[in-house]
Amino acid sequence: SSKLRGFAINLLAFLGIKQIYDLKKIHFYSDKILRCMCEYISTLDYEEYLKAGVHVYGALHNAVENGMVEFITEVIKACPHLMISGDDNKRNLFMSSIANRQEKVFSLFYGLEAERAGIVSLVDRSGNTMLHLAAKLSPPSQLARISGAALQMQRELQWYKEVESIMNPMHKVVHNKDNQTARELFTSEHKDLLVKGEQWMKEAATSCTVVGALIITIMFTAAFTVPGGNVQQTGYPVFKDEKSFTVFIVADAISLFSSSTSVLMFLGILTSRYAEEDFLKSLPTKLIIGLSMLFFSIAAMMVTFCA
Repeated sequence: SSKLRGFAINLLAFLGIKQIYDLKKIHFYSDKILRCMCEYISTLDYEEYLKAGVHVYGALHNAVENGMVEFITEVIKACPHLMISGDDNKRNLFMSSIANRQEKVFSLFYGLEAERAGIVSLVDRSGNTMLHLAAKLSPPSQLARISGAALQMQRELQWYKEVESIMNPMHKVVHNKDNQTARELFTSEHKDLLVKGEQWMKEAATSCTVVGALIITIMFTAAFTVPGGNVQQTGYPVFKDEKSFTVFIVADAISLFSSSTSVLMFLGILTSRYAEEDFLKSLPTKLIIGLSMLFFSIAAMMVTFCA
């Protein structure tokens, strides 16, 4: 029985089930400890709370930095006033979630409309508003989660636009201690990423254009050199009444038109002006359409040659 038990444990460890079980168990007990801690904090009097306050503030801001939504939710339920607590840079939890690009934490505070109204106008020790924090370059750990400099630039623009949508128009032109507006700060912080995004987009578009042009050439040639040849007297294809020949012609036409569309999309990318706003919708949309059409044309090309 001991050998059988050892074999079962090794099998579960090999399949990864034991690791998942251990993680779930750790999460379960951590959640119980958190709830007990929140219940204890809610019973503290003013003096006891002041003594423990420094540790609670630090734990909350560390939780925001690491995107620990469950921890933040439980603590805020127990002590709602902690939401306006500031770190060493005088940034509250909402501002910290923006600076660290934690979208789940941001969404949590964004849903609290009554509390949100009183904190969107605050500034940190350097005079930065929330829009200034969104204009700064993301931490490397968050930026590395997205592949491709162009898509990273798109993500940065999406963050900036989202925070801008909740700001008062008067606060959008506020200058920080470096005498920069949020838009000026965004441009200066992302100038290197903008250059890398342009280079990445051009390289991707160039490579895909070559592939698309090659498919166009093959499909155009295949359309005029049909299998079996043509009848000498009429000029019609020999297999024109065969179902497989119909599949061949239709798939060839689909591949030809879709590859042509993809090449046009990639040419549109290559001739773009590469302004900041282009990375938000224009360039990613062209890239997605171009790649989709290119994939579709390759699939249709395979059907053509199988037929």
